[in-house]
Amino acid sequence: MKRDFQSKFNQRQHMISDNFELFYYNDIHLSGVQKHTHDYYEFYLFLEGNISMNIANISYSLRPGDLIVVPPHIPHYLANHDEKIPYRRFVFWVSKAYFESITKETDDYSFIITEALQHKKYIYHNDLTTTNSLQTRLFYLIEELQSDRFGRTSAIYLGINGLLLHMNRLAYETKHPKTFHKEHDLYEHLVVYIENHLTDELSLDHLARVFYVSKYHISHIFKENLGVSVHQYITKKRLAMCRDALLSESNISNTFSLYGFKDYSAFYRAFKKEFGLSPKEYKELHMHILP
Repeated sequence: MKRDFQSKFNQRQHMISDNFELFYYNDIHLSGVQKHTHDYYEFYLFLEGNISMNIANISYSLRPGDLIVVPPHIPHYLANHDEKIPYRRFVFWVSKAYFESITKETDDYSFIITEALQHKKYIYHNDLTTTNSLQTRLFYLIEELQSDRFGRTSAIYLGINGLLLHMNRLAYETKHPKTFHKEHDLYEHLVVYIENHLTDELSLDHLARVFYVSKYHISHIFKENLGVSVHQYITKKRLAMCRDALLSESNISNTFSLYGFKDYSAFYRAFKKEFGLSPKEYKELHMHILP
């Protein structure tokens, strides 16, 4: 997770851009936000903290991975119940004009909003893999917004459409679970196997031998379901295990080798990229703020 991706928190509840705005916040000692409405669509991915969200006078306790959808003119506010715990989330605003322009292409982009407006479905609980897929798309968008690469405008447009379609597909498949792709069973078995063998050999060739399918087929399934490669997914899972081990006072030098990192320098680079701090800095910070 790149430190440069973080946004400095502000309490502004109106859009400056005509199209969209995207923020990645990671704060400590941040109090709640007062009840408000706005005239744009808000999508909110909650990652960490002790937070509840009140939407249309109903309070929801949030858990990591929750996706919150707030259409225009719906009153809402959040309460932070422990300001000592890091409060980490993405906030994605889309103007009504921009949203209407892309929904003219297809109704596929509007399912999640219709669910919120007609059925008051504002919260979607997600597992780790779904959360990671949303994070990957959001970080991709932030990276493109900060870049000056050729094709930046087209990449941002495709990234936004891809993110919105991904969220709508998530909402649709939550309501219609039998419509998952036929390959979803294999994908689920792969995820469970990886989860249970993070300390073992997990190369594509190995997974192909275990599941009797080609490594190219496995790569396709992961890209289709998560938007990331198998290697990226495994690395994220291993880093999460290393992080949890560090917070349980495990020794850094023992931790990285236990979870499949062959040398400390590779582990150090991957950990700092994922969490914005070195393993030692992360351990010291969180040991300091824990009760």
